Amino acid sequence: MRILLIEDNSRLAQSLAKGLSGEGFDLDTFPTAQEGIAAFSSLQYDAVVLDLGLTDSDGLETLEDLRRRKGEIPVLILTARDSVESRVRGLDAGADDYLVKPFAMTELAARIRALLRRPGQPLGTLLTVGNTQLNSASRQVSIDGRMVHFSLREIKALELLMRREGQVIPKKALEDNLNGLSRSATQNSIEVLVFRLRRRLGQYGSNCSVHTLHGIGYLIKEA
Repeated sequence: MRILLIEDNSRLAQSLAKGLSGEGFDLDTFPTAQEGIAAFSSLQYDAVVLDLGLTDSDGLETLEDLRRRKGEIPVLILTARDSVESRVRGLDAGADDYLVKPFAMTELAARIRALLRRPGQPLGTLLTVGNTQLNSASRQVSIDGRMVHFSLREIKALELLMRREGQVIPKKALEDNLNGLSRSATQNSIEVLVFRLRRRLGQYGSNCSVHTLHGIGYLIKEA
């Protein structure tokens, strides 16, 4: 799961990136509302963790901007504002949850997972397409009940495709989610990755297949 963190405290942001990575999340961190919203508009995220005390914008205004762009994405406010009034304002402004600093990393991770388990949200531990199953927590793949080996990058691509079974994922969206904000990947890296993923699925006897829609993107479905 890819999480967008908008937090201007660099030490806290680094701590969150390390802690949530250990909980199985990928985190992109930005210190300002402007940078966070720019990333939010160009990349595909599963949830947002938002500080209210930003240097360039009031957090509630940022929240309203996020909601206008993608109203369905879960947003968790992370702030030192602990009054009941602040909590009410945050929730009424569109936040799905509100956590006051200081907090335990395990509680933050649990709250994010709870948001992503809500109806219509993407978090699920076991993903199944045909005879192929992926455990997103342990990152293990089984085909016909037999554990098989995939590289970590192949597993990440497979998870993105399986979470949207039968739906086209644009090539750029797949590339952005796999590479984050890194631009070091070559232009054909996604094509190579999909080729290897398709070959490995066939090698292990999977009855689901990855389809290429030229100029558009990729989708997975049971053959």
